[in-house]
Amino acid sequence: MEKILIADDEKDIATAIEIYLKAEGYDTETAENGQLALERVQAGGIDLVILDIMMPVMDGITAMAKIRDFSNIPIILLTAKSEDTDKVLGLTVGADDYVTKPFNPMELIARVKAQVRRINWHAEEKSHRAISTEPVIKMGGICLDDSAKTVSLDGEMISLTPKEFDILKLLMGQPGHVFSPKDIFEKVWNDTTVINENTVAVHIRHLREKLEIDPANPRYIKVVWGRGYEFSKQ
Repeated sequence: MEKILIADDEKDIATAIEIYLKAEGYDTETAENGQLALERVQAGGIDLVILDIMMPVMDGITAMAKIRDFSNIPIILLTAKSEDTDKVLGLTVGADDYVTKPFNPMELIARVKAQVRRINWHAEEKSHRAISTEPVIKMGGICLDDSAKTVSLDGEMISLTPKEFDILKLLMGQPGHVFSPKDIFEKVWNDTTVINENTVAVHIRHLREKLEIDPANPRYIKVVWGRGYEFSKQ
């Protein structure tokens, strides 16, 4: 069973989350600040992190940025603030999802389950790749190797998060096809219970910053107003 790290300096909240997760069969650990959370992830054995933004010693955003230096472990942010700036900052730094306090425990559990499904899906796909070679997709200056999970632009390797890679693979797999934000979220996050279109927009912007010469005038990932996103046929 997956082990989930709960990093929150509010003991009552951490304990409540533990109770709900254990009721779903998950193993849990807690950390009272970002530094301890970072150290625990570095030690290994953690499958997913629920990370509060406002914590002493080291805040959640800083801890997440440091975790992203060495791990793509799924991270769900907890924030007491409702402003979009915190959410966008967290997603830009590398969060996979976020929940705003006060939160419905069932919503948090649904988001945890969505991330766990992604973990298991990638594990199954990795096993499948051991006996089957996936095709390499080349369009324009972009080369996506699904077997190696690498992307290059004009011959130079580009570092993408797992979610960014999955979105690019989806779009490049059907160039010219328009995917709505809802379609992308359901296919990439493998979740139909909690649709977060803003999360998709943030990841698309991040992809453009990495792949486009001029992100404001993209060559590859384009918006079809009122409908969604498409990878432009070259």
